[in-house]
Amino acid sequence: MRRLEIADVELMRVAILQEIQRSEEARYDHRLHGLLLVCAGRSTYEAAELFGHSPRTVQYWIRRFEESGLAGLEDHERPGRPRALDDKTMKALGRDLRRDPALWATSRICGTANC
Repeated sequence: MRRLEIADVELMRVAILQEIQRSEEARYDHRLHGLLLVCAGRSTYEAAELFGHSPRTVQYWIRRFEESGLAGLEDHERPGRPRALDDKTMKALGRDLRRDPALWATSRICGTANC
């Protein structure tokens, strides 16, 4: 079987990492995959390089897993200032950010997406 290649690998890598950061579930899965690599014999340095993190971050995932099991890999509430936007507004904002910028600008100017 011939080896598959992705065009513009660095751009795709950045886009995928950004997508992972958008979703709590994706970040959890990301951490699980990192742990699987370490369980398969990869070093934390190798896993970190593959995932675009520092080795310290992967070590942190491992420590959280050893201390709290799978629950330690989940995102939890963080201390600090409460967010200013409610859930409905955050969902609308997320939807707008994933739309084609040209459509978003047109809908803002015309008041509808069918301008």
